[in-house]
Amino acid sequence: MTITPEQRITLHGFNNLTKSLSFNMYDICYTKTRKEREAYIEYIDEQYNSDRLTAILNHVSDIIGAHVLNVAQQDYVPQGASVTVLISEGPIVEVPTESYAESPGPLPDSVVIQLDKSHITAHTYPEYHPDEGISTFRADIDVSTCGEISPLKALHYLLHSFDTDIMTIDYRVRGFTRDSNGHKLFIDHDISSIQNYIPDEVRSQYDMIDVNVYQENIFHTKCKLKQFDLDNYLFGYTKEGLSVNEQQNISARLKTEMDEIYYGKNIT
Repeated sequence: MTITPEQRITLHGFNNLTKSLSFNMYDICYTKTRKEREAYIEYIDEQYNSDRLTAILNHVSDIIGAHVLNVAQQDYVPQGASVTVLISEGPIVEVPTESYAESPGPLPDSVVIQLDKSHITAHTYPEYHPDEGISTFRADIDVSTCGEISPLKALHYLLHSFDTDIMTIDYRVRGFTRDSNGHKLFIDHDISSIQNYIPDEVRSQYDMIDVNVYQENIFHTKCKLKQFDLDNYLFGYTKEGLSVNEQQNISARLKTEMDEIYYGKNIT
């Protein structure tokens, strides 16, 4: 269904479709020793503590026009953090003409829509390989909204908030709303791919795979960074301090780790 702002369908009551965006990012690092691994996890905990996650989620709330009702945040011992933000209807400052189109959303400088009975959450998961050679950090951001606009409009900002090697992004529209004649609407905007909500300059940096179930309004996109520079995966030193054989072995381990996460299976 293609709808322009001038051709809005009159609903029977509030738009109670639930639109959920799940944004998962992975940062991978080679940590040769226990000391390196502990230093990496300490760095990650400082970079992505609950205060920073709260600031990110507050910006997401601004982008989607939400009013923050409550914030619960927690830093965990030995590592990790969680934040939950409950949001409700916010004032409409401007209804953008691009709301119904597949396009990247704004960075956090405008409030664009109204919501009700919604939430945003963030959780972090630092972990490492048993032999301590690979450390992986994962952050999960979930944005669940009711209202006119898709939470995919917050994806642009989330992409700019994290340095990520791999991303998995899920979007699903659940429930239904009705027009004034009682006809059910199971989705309120056209969508063919999550990729269309990712800016071109970001898309060009990643290999991407879509797994979509269109009839169920379920969309899934996986992204893996194209370029590989070993220096970006060494914590506290550069590849110049390694032999050629060490560089090759470490690169192979890192690439296997990324491929396993990207394809969702162990590779032997």
